Amino acid sequence: MKINKSELEAVAVKPSQYPEPNLPEIAFAGRSNVGKSSLLNFITGRKSLARVSGTPGKTRTINFYLCNDEFRIVDLPGYGYARLGRAEKADWGKMMESYLEKRENLLKVIQLVDIRHKPSAQDVQMYEYLKYYGFDGIVVATKADKVSNNEKAKCIKEIRKTLDMNKNDIVIPISSLKKTGDEELLDVVENLINSR
Repeated sequence: MKINKSELEAVAVKPSQYPEPNLPEIAFAGRSNVGKSSLLNFITGRKSLARVSGTPGKTRTINFYLCNDEFRIVDLPGYGYARLGRAEKADWGKMMESYLEKRENLLKVIQLVDIRHKPSAQDVQMYEYLKYYGFDGIVVATKADKVSNNEKAKCIKEIRKTLDMNKNDIVIPISSLKKTGDEELLDVVENLINSR
């Protein structure tokens, strides 16, 4: 699959702002600064579809991107940003829950983790949360260019073990900088859409 056309369709903080649930959606979740915006720009072939920021915690909304007029990529707000106050964290939780629980056209949530670090307690919590809703099973390991090929296998093993992934679950190493891993990810996205 190749994404030839993509555009921001909606920015939402509550269900009434979501687009019509008429197309399949694949959401992306990850902690602040894991490289989610860079990844989304990379797989859509757009330089600034998603705003990349050096400041963590920039995405505070659920952003819906229409791709090829056939499906949506949904950018969920980054989790684990320490500067968020307790009230903001509670709002974030409610916003995520209402999307994950009630969005009937959501096919899968792809979780992003940084390949260089063992998944954090918040990453584990998020994966368990996704598992609870039946959206687990696919993890993208970002910043794959920062580790050698030998280290890569070790890092992926660590990710699988820490998140307690099943043997059929998928970990895809990706580098937005070196432009690697996108084809595998887009194949997975295409399979999800075709098998619904």
